[in-house]
Amino acid sequence: QVSLVESGGGSVQPGGSLRLSCAASGSIFSISLMGWYRQAPGNERELVASITNARITNYRDSVKGRFTISRDNAKKTVNLQMNGLKPEDTGVYYCNANGRTTTWRFFDVWGQGTQVTVSS
Repeated sequence: QVSLVESGGGSVQPGGSLRLSCAASGSIFSISLMGWYRQAPGNERELVASITNARITNYRDSVKGRFTISRDNAKKTVNLQMNGLKPEDTGVYYCNANGRTTTWRFFDVWGQGTQVTVSS
């Protein structure tokens, strides 16, 4: 079984910064893609940023130049550094990862979510 544990998040004023972290654990052989999604009240969950095991990154347009995703393959962690936060960045942020277990089963798992609130 594979699980993700998130940390970070909180409340900041517009223009502030936050750092989210996510650690994977369990019977993991490899992790292909790790990413961060967010969901605002009344909205669908949307991709914020993702990173492959080769560290190829992808960002939604609204966060480009402000957010940076990174991962440590040895530690099985993914981070999201968020700078220049805006009120529209408010939402619950979820970590996601997919890959293969040690028994070669495919997994696609989600973290429990962490709240990010940007408000003056």
